[in-house]
Amino acid sequence: MSIEDLGTAPTDGLAGWALDLMDRLGGIGAGLAIALENVFPPLPSEVILPLAGFAASLGSFTLFGALFWTTLGSIVGALGLYSLGRWVGEARIRRAVDRLPLVEVDDLDRTTEWFRRHGRKAVFFGRMVPIFRSLISIPAGVTRMPIWQFAAFTTAGSLVWNSIFVIAGYQLGENWYRVEPYAETLQYIVIAVVAVAVLWAVVRRMRSRMQA
Repeated sequence: MSIEDLGTAPTDGLAGWALDLMDRLGGIGAGLAIALENVFPPLPSEVILPLAGFAASLGSFTLFGALFWTTLGSIVGALGLYSLGRWVGEARIRRAVDRLPLVEVDDLDRTTEWFRRHGRKAVFFGRMVPIFRSLISIPAGVTRMPIWQFAAFTTAGSLVWNSIFVIAGYQLGENWYRVEPYAETLQYIVIAVVAVAVLWAVVRRMRSRMQA
């Protein structure tokens, strides 16, 4: 029986497409859906991941398979955008910015320097923020962040985020869609943690300069 025929959860639109993909391809379908979500941010992982957990609860694949394939999909999608950023390169970005009105190359330099200092944290926590999880891969490529380092922090951040929603969908079963309203709150918590960490780093640097 198709997993679309089971349960009372909404299966139209994006949910129906994702369920059909997982029904046809199993765990690979879940990974493909998440890889596409990384490249096309309007596809929400907050829907796809609980659906993967729901599909696992129906026996379409195992819970471990859901976590493995969705995390692999996150890595593949992120590496695609990382490669794009690396191909474009900093020199091309600088030339493009130099032609833009009201934008200074110095602003780009400051942003690039910030990423070189905090890139690992940005990549890790960025996996937990919509849109940003896709965009962060590009400056990582532009600044030529070591690919092993990018892959490691992408894997760690993705595994944390994916596990929360896949396991929730697995536990909730037919009620997987009840996870989505909590996603926004969780994202705000992540943003707040990052903001506090950045503020603390700035304060420490200012104190050390004053004491020097």
